[in-house]
Amino acid sequence: MTSLGADPEVLRIGNCSGFYGDRLSAMREMLEGGQLDVLTGDYLAELTMLILGRDRMKDPALGYAKTFVRQLEDCLGLALERGVRIVANAGGLNPAGLAQRIAEVAEKLGLTPRIAYVEGDDLLPRAQELGLGAPLTANAYLGAWGIAEALNAGADIVVTGRVTDASVVVGPAAAHFGWARDDFDALAGAVVAGHVIECGTQATGGNFAFFTEIENLDRPGFPIAEVRRDGSSVVTKHANTGGAVTVDTVEAQLMYEIQSARYAGPDVTARLDSIRLAADGEDRVLISGVTGEAPPPQLKVSLNTLGGFRNEMTFVLTGLDIEAKAALAQRQLESWLPVRPAELDWSLSRLDRPDAETEEQASALLRCVVRDPDPNKVGRAFSSVAVELALASYPGFTMTTPPGNGAPYGVYTAGYVDAAEVAHTAVLPDGTRVPIAPPARTRELDEVAEPELPQPVPASETRRAPLGSIALARSGDKGGNANIGVWVRTDDQWRWLVHTLTVDTLRALLPETAKLTVTRHVLPNLRAVNFIVEDLLGLGVAYQARFDPQAKGLGEWLRSRHIDIPVELLP
Repeated sequence: MTSLGADPEVLRIGNCSGFYGDRLSAMREMLEGGQLDVLTGDYLAELTMLILGRDRMKDPALGYAKTFVRQLEDCLGLALERGVRIVANAGGLNPAGLAQRIAEVAEKLGLTPRIAYVEGDDLLPRAQELGLGAPLTANAYLGAWGIAEALNAGADIVVTGRVTDASVVVGPAAAHFGWARDDFDALAGAVVAGHVIECGTQATGGNFAFFTEIENLDRPGFPIAEVRRDGSSVVTKHANTGGAVTVDTVEAQLMYEIQSARYAGPDVTARLDSIRLAADGEDRVLISGVTGEAPPPQLKVSLNTLGGFRNEMTFVLTGLDIEAKAALAQRQLESWLPVRPAELDWSLSRLDRPDAETEEQASALLRCVVRDPDPNKVGRAFSSVAVELALASYPGFTMTTPPGNGAPYGVYTAGYVDAAEVAHTAVLPDGTRVPIAPPARTRELDEVAEPELPQPVPASETRRAPLGSIALARSGDKGGNANIGVWVRTDDQWRWLVHTLTVDTLRALLPETAKLTVTRHVLPNLRAVNFIVEDLLGLGVAYQARFDPQAKGLGEWLRSRHIDIPVELLP
């Protein structure tokens, strides 16, 4: 056990990054805004690993989040002065390279931080041997124990490669409280706290369905988890920062990018159906009651492959005969192409309205996306032909895009390997390499049976209204799948929602999901249902199968759909 803060019963962990590209000033804001013991940052996502993989192809010394280095150039002295440990997954594909770069920055600043890093997640050299194919990147999701080992050795800064997003919170908590590998309830509680703060300001009002209720959302503060010895936590933020921390803003992040009621990780499986949320004062929410189970025996592996090359052109169709104009442009372009790409997809967005008062309101967008292994087939051979239609096609022809070459696109898939196959290693500040053993206890992951549902709301007068009149939602991506979490605020609303918003109802409300596999998971403690829509996003975000490739707006589309709601449940 290593004391990371003054209070042996509470560890105050802040977040300063939810993605690669988040607010650059957040590290300084968090260090100056109030007391912290640990400051974490999440820089990695499925798409980020592809971006870093392409960086590494150009320069083997890269492959890490360069913005993290810029933040440390500004804030390293301040963090050391205040005794705040920094833990981040910014190492990406090259944690050793990032650790070396941080040492160079520190030397330039005249500082001597103790720097450690965690590696072993990069399975690319063994991809074929492990049955993972021939990807561009192959990274296992490591857990928290390498981070804990580094902190126990006195590290001021710990950088990692691909650990789970919550591990940067679980590792410091495990080190501070001296948790054992089988303290599953405490570990699961820290996983939930980590999941809540991992995406930064999404926990303090960002991307929040009822955002109009938040008094000051101009510049939301970043979140803090006050993790307790038993694994419970209070989510809060620094005083005098924007946004808000409420039960609903916390639940909004809890519902983000989850699957079933079992939230599996490399160290523990957290039972999401056990979570209890309660207000604990202004901008404070207590998370308690989380139970944990042994983790699954396999680790998930993030696999990114270069899928080929992609290009797109967008036509503006204005006024009358929109469908006929679209058909003409499609027929002409396809017949004029010298060679047809492997994939040629059309989509028509009817943004136009009758008798519009502005030209923009009278216009629809026709998008053509092409993909092919050969960059020439989707380059100027495609885009220049689209421009050649300008004087020979529908009336009012105009486009939003100039001709250009195609760009490479990636394909994300998930693989799985036995945890014992992964050489999880903590490299301590003195250079000592410490192997981290796989879990001694594991449990195969299985689905949770649907709980007994409450009695439905008695039949009564209804009014047709948007689902979002009473329901909140948050949606996101996991590879090619999308999730939509939906919840309500009162028990009566819950009794209506859980019986009304079934898989069939969802398919009817969102016709794009009608032919896809959809599963529903019920979380009564949160008055929530979570839907998994398989293959909605094609081969992942980089494939850009739809105009919202990460399904960020999917929940808001669902909330905008009209449904018959009992009048007594409406505001």
